[in-house]
Amino acid sequence: MSTPMLEPVTQVRSLETSDARARRGGAPAATVELPDLLLIERARGGEERAIEALIRRYSRRMFRVARSVLADDDAADSAVQDAYLAAFGNLNRYTPTGKFAAWLTRLAFNQARALRASARSGPPAPAPAALAADEMQERRALEQAIGGLPEVFRTVFVLRVVEGISSIETAASLGVHETTVRTRMYRAQRRLAPDVASRVRVAPGFLELTPERLDRIVKRVLAQLPHGSMLTISASPP
Repeated sequence: MSTPMLEPVTQVRSLETSDARARRGGAPAATVELPDLLLIERARGGEERAIEALIRRYSRRMFRVARSVLADDDAADSAVQDAYLAAFGNLNRYTPTGKFAAWLTRLAFNQARALRASARSGPPAPAPAALAADEMQERRALEQAIGGLPEVFRTVFVLRVVEGISSIETAASLGVHETTVRTRMYRAQRRLAPDVASRVRVAPGFLELTPERLDRIVKRVLAQLPHGSMLTISASPP
């Protein structure tokens, strides 16, 4: 008996759309709330606040897709930074015929695969000490279960279930047909225990991009872009 297709268990959400984030040193709320196309035009003109807003808007998704390829938080971090440098180094490569988020995600996915192929990823990052032992055990169990999937199934599962985006956008992010996404999702489900998706929803810190790591990504990307040192980003408070 076939397993029915799971709906995404999380809502697509931005880590950086709140005034609280803006007050912690990020882009001003007025900039954060602008649509992608306007931010892209400003970014093409070299406005660093616009670049920062786009980085903060999509880093979690990019980190998750990179992390689904690389079994290492720091290596995924590097892939995301490389993807941003490639994107903002020549934004004219992006044409508004598809979602900017999907374009960025595909860059991160390709950078992660290239990084893995070059064997530059280091050992797995240590577990955050802030998590309780039982929470860490649950997260590790989920990571082991999902990590045991073949990459082609794992990336689809992460984008569809963990990040919660549609089949169409997942297909655009990975450069495959939507039918392929549906097939891979189905096969991923068949290989996993039935309760994995629901456990992912409530697992603390599962493939999550921490505010501290996000701040580091913003700083490092801006520092490596032309005039990147002109904008000072305050670190998130402890």
